[in-house]
Amino acid sequence: MAKPELKRLDSAKLATTRISHDQIHISASVTDATADPIRVSRTIYSEIADILHAHDLHIVHERLFGSLSIRDAVIEGRRSSLHNGERAEDLPMTYIQGNPYWGDGFSGVQIRAVKNGGLVEKIWTIREGGRPVGRAYRRNGTTFITLQNMHGRPQADGKVRSRTEQTREMFDRTAALLAREGASFRHVVRTWIYLSRILDWYGDFNLARNERFQAFGLLADPGSENRQAEDVYLPASTGIRGDNPDGAAGTMDVFAVLPGDARQVEIEPLTGVKQRSAFRYGSAFSRAMCIREKDCTHILVSGTASIDETGRTVHAGDTRAQMQKTVEIVDTLIRTRGATLQNICDTTVFLKKPEDIAIWQDVARENGLADMPSVCMVADVCRDDLLFELDANAALFDTP
Repeated sequence: MAKPELKRLDSAKLATTRISHDQIHISASVTDATADPIRVSRTIYSEIADILHAHDLHIVHERLFGSLSIRDAVIEGRRSSLHNGERAEDLPMTYIQGNPYWGDGFSGVQIRAVKNGGLVEKIWTIREGGRPVGRAYRRNGTTFITLQNMHGRPQADGKVRSRTEQTREMFDRTAALLAREGASFRHVVRTWIYLSRILDWYGDFNLARNERFQAFGLLADPGSENRQAEDVYLPASTGIRGDNPDGAAGTMDVFAVLPGDARQVEIEPLTGVKQRSAFRYGSAFSRAMCIREKDCTHILVSGTASIDETGRTVHAGDTRAQMQKTVEIVDTLIRTRGATLQNICDTTVFLKKPEDIAIWQDVARENGLADMPSVCMVADVCRDDLLFELDANAALFDTP
């Protein structure tokens, strides 16, 4: 992986990281609590547009984090500045309420982009009812699919629908779109799931997810197989609090990999070293997913927190210790596939309490992560005693 290129902007910082000769991650983080949302959005997206144009890159996954109250302003800044031969409104994106640590405002943007031509044979937009809901591209014979902002309907036939009903529809809707592209949930390697009021119903969400995964063939009838949790193929995932503009109980982004006939990609779920499979305590996801292409390796690390090998929270009440434990877990996990913390190209950092930002900045600096490409926000984790979580992408490839 190339070293991230860092640039200080007016009221923001931006990191661009090459993860192969034709794929990049862009992470933009707002640094000024007083910044006008439209102005800082324009600043960020003008810079992003210049990067895309200079390298003939096309966005294939885009997430924005900030307060719902300023969403329209942020989207207007994006619309007026993102000019790379494609209209911003024709590109799918996900906006999640991820408040910055100073309160209301814009936290930042995370983007993955690819270059058309060479190994990338084709890039296309996936639509549902005429609306863009995802992008896909074919690289070296393998099809990569991203679906964005998948959620169930909060109301139907004039009635409010339960969270469980919405969750089922969220997964079924996603499965139908994957099927249109010749894929299924068996090809999903990563999900990002943002749940409103997560602490109120995370257990019910897990039950609904397990039910759908069983229907999709990822999970067999619990009594029909003699397999350990670590042997079950499950996507990597983040499950965190995050409201959405549609008022749905939850929303999800999905990344799927559909190998071609030549099998130019290897996919391996990682179950953890300092942690064991989350499926042991009811959560259907792998600790990470390793994707090996011909010229590069990607490690997609699930949302990770201070949980030990038995599934128990450790260092309850000690924010610094939880942060350090989390960093150690991620470090140990990615080292099993030849990566280090310096190979991380994209991170989302979740703080339960905004005042803990100073502690995280210290811990990051102590671990050589002060310049790690990241967006930081305030959000409840899946347990009330977990004070910190992060997810990450790490990449390995030989630079020329």
